[in-house]
Amino acid sequence: MIKIGLTGGIAAGKSVAAARFAELGAVVIDHDTLAREVVEPGTVGLDRVVEAFGEDVLDDAGALDRDALGHIVFGNHEALARLNAIVHPEIRRLAAEREAAAGAADAGAVVVHDIPLLVETGQEDAFHILVVVDTSADLRIRRLVEGRGLTLPQARQRVAVQATDEARREAGDVILSGAGTEDTLRAGVDALWARLQDEVSQEAD
Repeated sequence: MIKIGLTGGIAAGKSVAAARFAELGAVVIDHDTLAREVVEPGTVGLDRVVEAFGEDVLDDAGALDRDALGHIVFGNHEALARLNAIVHPEIRRLAAEREAAAGAADAGAVVVHDIPLLVETGQEDAFHILVVVDTSADLRIRRLVEGRGLTLPQARQRVAVQATDEARREAGDVILSGAGTEDTLRAGVDALWARLQDEVSQEAD
């Protein structure tokens, strides 16, 4: 099994790369999806979030009210750290379970962990290969404003709270440019995939 960590700043193009890995046959574990799963109603994660932040973070149906929680933790480093201490271990537990299942089903599986905050959470050494989709902060800010409807201050703030482009590039083993077209980025994933398949074939010989 080959374990790949995939990361990139917000609006860098990481989702395009993740989708292409899946099309090529990789098992993609989306940590954003896991982050939602670990705080679904009835989970230990949600119980601990309510214990930490109060009943006001629940909606009328008893599910997590993300906007209400966001108002508490956004810009409050202590509250955000408390939330991360609850959620991140649960995400990693689920990710390990999914990875183990993929390896049990196929010993030669390529498992891609799609993790937006991989560098920020210190997971650089957890993978055989760390792939970074690299796009300049200025271009990502423009994409957030033009493509996602954020105001310029909102976009700048979203980018500013993440790791710097330099920190991600320094951590990466493979850098894929997300500055061009989606087809160009997909071609970069294809080239990496071909190299991985060659390495697997050589090890099998």
